[in-house]
Amino acid sequence: MADIVVKAVDNQRMLNLFIGLPGRIYRRDPAWVSPLFLERKQFLSSHNPYFDHARYQAWIAFRNGHPVGRISAQIDELHLERYQDDTGFYGLLEAEDDPAAFRALFATVEKWLGDQGMRHVRGPFNLSINHECGMLVDGYQTPPMVMMGHARPYYEERITQLGYQGEKDLLAYLAPTDFSFTPPMQSIIRRFQDVISIRAFNFSRLAEDLAILKDIYEDAWSNNWGFLPFTTKELEHMGRDLKQLVPEEFVGIAEIDGRPEALILVFPNLYEAIRDLNGRLLPWGWLKLLWRLKTAALKTLRVPLMGVRREHHNSRTGAALALSLVAHVQKVALKRNYRQVEMSWILEENQGMRNMIEGIGGEAYKRYRIFSKAI
Repeated sequence: MADIVVKAVDNQRMLNLFIGLPGRIYRRDPAWVSPLFLERKQFLSSHNPYFDHARYQAWIAFRNGHPVGRISAQIDELHLERYQDDTGFYGLLEAEDDPAAFRALFATVEKWLGDQGMRHVRGPFNLSINHECGMLVDGYQTPPMVMMGHARPYYEERITQLGYQGEKDLLAYLAPTDFSFTPPMQSIIRRFQDVISIRAFNFSRLAEDLAILKDIYEDAWSNNWGFLPFTTKELEHMGRDLKQLVPEEFVGIAEIDGRPEALILVFPNLYEAIRDLNGRLLPWGWLKLLWRLKTAALKTLRVPLMGVRREHHNSRTGAALALSLVAHVQKVALKRNYRQVEMSWILEENQGMRNMIEGIGGEAYKRYRIFSKAI
């Protein structure tokens, strides 16, 4: 570690270096997709409502003046209020295969968190559980989908060498859009077809439908590991993004007797559209991106969110709601000529959801892991 110097990201030059550093780490990785630099700058700026309730610091590790790694640390006040567990988080980790660099980066994170009263560190979260979660530990050969991370195979070993242990595994499933429901699934859908109705999100009444999304999400997910609700500002921020990037029918709301009971959210896989832009929209990247989105050239989708109210969990009604929403996604996908859909992330122990996805031919093709350590 004597040759490693870790410096805080505290000015625009360092931020630019921080955002651009993954390109050095993955320059020979054919599966790597660089996020757009402009989007990353916005995400790490004060415009991100996450920073209204979280403290954050980022660092870059240098060896002989050359950047060899980066990391961030976060303390989320909403998490501490909800769980009272003295846990801080790390994220945005990227580094060369240099054990000294990993040691220096994590030592810096642990000291920063410990100095502020944290007794445990967990991650990676980029930046919270409502953003990108987990480190890829299996499935390196294929590109990540939008809002999912990538990693180098040596990351896991370097982290566990520092005393971190796996706490939770998250799975990403991939399924063809022309899947077939099993006979029992078809029977459940038919049985409830006159009871359940699916409608699209309505951007003309954005605030009202966002409130429905928030209500179902908080009810359906509140008992899930690590759950944190969206703040009002975060929800408004999400609404603006949805309106710009997602067709209304990509958000399905399932209703029974006019009451919203479940929802599903689908993203076009924008990483497919930006894969060859190397993070840059200028000078001609923005034209390529607009053309690809306009001509519906994308072939992949991601489902980042599906939820059914808790009162319907472990019931036939709950199964019918979930399957009806999946059928809605299939209809939308086939109409727009999408070929594959990723459903992610799914907690490894969520056997009910896994059984449903595997029943339609979904394959768990990527595994992400959350690590933790006492400090």
